Amino acid sequence: RHTHAANQSSGINAEYGGVEDVLKREYGEYLVHAQDGYDVTLKFDLNQLPEDPEAKEAIALKASLLKRNCFASVFEKYFQIQEDREKGDGEEAAVPMAIVNYHEEEAMYISAETDRVTVIFSTVFKDPDDVVIGKVFLQEFKDARKAHQQAPQVLFSYGEKPRELQNVENVLSGENVGFVTFVLFPRHTHAANRENTINLIHQFRTYLHYHIKCSKAYLHQRMRSKTSTFLKVLNRAKPEEDKKFVKRG
Repeated sequence: RHTHAANQSSGINAEYGGVEDVLKREYGEYLVHAQDGYDVTLKFDLNQLPEDPEAKEAIALKASLLKRNCFASVFEKYFQIQEDREKGDGEEAAVPMAIVNYHEEEAMYISAETDRVTVIFSTVFKDPDDVVIGKVFLQEFKDARKAHQQAPQVLFSYGEKPRELQNVENVLSGENVGFVTFVLFPRHTHAANRENTINLIHQFRTYLHYHIKCSKAYLHQRMRSKTSTFLKVLNRAKPEEDKKFVKRG
């Protein structure tokens, strides 16, 4: 018996390099010719899986990281460019900014300099309430660096694209479009820490919108609870009906 894991396009262009190399490195013989309508297909022979439960779990975990490993190819390339330039080994010629259309209408922009790697997410807020909650949430991200000096610098803006994207074409705009910028320093991109950095940053968009939805659900729950409490108070406040007194002769 066989089982397949297929992944549709992650929006990573081949020009940013290394996707196939990373997937071959991570999946080896499990990587097969992609099925129609998909970019990547993994094939597992269930009869050939190792007997050791931990080894099986490791294979399942690696399969679940397929999308992450597709993103890793771009991050690894730009992290290495930054490291080489810091050491003076890299070319001084400008490296084009990587543009990853990772979600419908949304993109991620990655650029490398001598002392930093800049990652910018553009994201669309479908609901006006999401903009308000998103601002509060991102402000907490920004303020967190005051308490954690080792954290990346976080910047955000709405409607107006960041300075790094001024010369980039086809950048989404509008009052409901937000831009979140992460400035990653060498301590985040060097070999010892880059795997963890990739694990965290590639799913930021999902992380952000998940917590916005959770916040809205919590607010709705509190509103329903408070409304129920008010109704109970109003019901207790109803005046009692006047008693009719009958005059006896």
